[in-house]
Amino acid sequence: MNNCALQTIPAPRLGRTIDELLAGGGRIQMAYAWFPEPGGTPELRYIATIPGQREFGAWQVSPGDAAVPSLAGKSPLLGWYEREMMELSGLEFSGHPQPERLVTAGTPSLDGLPLGPAGESTLHAHRTLKAPSLPQVSGKHVQLLPFGPIRADVLESAQFIFYYIGEGILHYQPNLFLKHRGMEKQFESQDAMGGVIVAERVSGVGSVAHALAFAQAVEDACACEVPPRARWIRVVAAELERIYNHLHYLGHLCHTTTLKVGEAEGKLLEERAKQMNARASGSRFLRSVICPGGVRRELDMLAVAEGLDALHGEFDRYISLIERTTSHVDRLISTAPLSQQLAFDQGASGPIERASGIDRDLRRDHPYAAYDELKPVVATHADGDAFARMKVRIGELRASVDLLDRATQHGVDSGALIARCEPPPHGEGVGWAESPRGTVLYAVHFDATGRIARTKIKSASYSNWNAFQFTANDSNMMDYAINEASFGLTIAGCAR
Repeated sequence: MNNCALQTIPAPRLGRTIDELLAGGGRIQMAYAWFPEPGGTPELRYIATIPGQREFGAWQVSPGDAAVPSLAGKSPLLGWYEREMMELSGLEFSGHPQPERLVTAGTPSLDGLPLGPAGESTLHAHRTLKAPSLPQVSGKHVQLLPFGPIRADVLESAQFIFYYIGEGILHYQPNLFLKHRGMEKQFESQDAMGGVIVAERVSGVGSVAHALAFAQAVEDACACEVPPRARWIRVVAAELERIYNHLHYLGHLCHTTTLKVGEAEGKLLEERAKQMNARASGSRFLRSVICPGGVRRELDMLAVAEGLDALHGEFDRYISLIERTTSHVDRLISTAPLSQQLAFDQGASGPIERASGIDRDLRRDHPYAAYDELKPVVATHADGDAFARMKVRIGELRASVDLLDRATQHGVDSGALIARCEPPPHGEGVGWAESPRGTVLYAVHFDATGRIARTKIKSASYSNWNAFQFTANDSNMMDYAINEASFGLTIAGCAR
């Protein structure tokens, strides 16, 4: 692997190792288990970012059948990952602060291990995990509201449980995995080209980011050099995806503050941006463009340039209007603040962490595709509230237009589009992309035949839902929809 520096760490030393990482300003990004040999013993992988290094760091831990010390107390964002490994792979984590089921919370029983070894296993942590429990809340005026999984409007299925008094939320508990699709399992036995088709469907509105992160993980395993022309096309596709997502975000946020004209105009601009995508690529969601080794075909750069020229002034006019509409802005300022420390600890990603004062963007800090030549402007804000999250999205929208102007004018306009990319036996790689919602990270392992043995996905919404729940507590029911919209979350990106 070129994208990741791998260290072997004994399980008892994990606590000291993460202390050293955090003291140096590093951050764990995800953790997962996999079984290198069918019916064999598990191996844990922890993936981390290290300040000043383009490459990610990785820890390899071989626990055997023994319990692994939980790191959730030191790095809270690992809490969900450890719960996933307990219920899906059967590993045991000692001292976990919340040893309850997460993904299978709505399942009566779980006999087998979806991501465990083939055949009988000695790993049985999933059998001792309890279903999520509600806290004991009592009081004359306390009310309980189970909201969902069917919600008004065209919304993804999820259930939210509220304890509240009047309008004040005392406790909020989400159940986000009612339609968990087992996407990581779908990659198994696929070849690299089949895998990218699955990656594009993990989250429809993040098709480019997921395909790009997956492709770069495969390229890392293959030591494949992507042609310069393809690197520039990847940037254009990624920024086109960012633009329509941010326009949808602004329109939906207006919907929650009842600014109907702002909602209509934002979603009209989103539609026009998607039509530009279709003219440029043949797909409104820019699918079937990126593949391992490069890109499948050219984008129509003239369609991109003409589309941006027609929309540029409309973007500015729309943004100016919503920023000056006090009835909209007043509902956002001071609503649901997320502190910088909480954003870091709980793994907030993308615009959410940047709105809380964490200046981090994979395009700049861990450059890929042609971002090392373009160097994007990164929008940040210090307040961490719903207004700050909107301002960061607006800053990113403007920066994406600038990036596309530069990419279409100065990119490489000739040359190969794809390089040969054959996964070696037992190869492995890591790849990443900065999606409109934040970090998308893929780790891919191949078997002896060059087919996929294991894929692990870190999706931005999975991280941001984890952070979001802490802003719902102690807020109020009238602001809940605004708060959720200000995070720009998807269920598909979480229950992957």
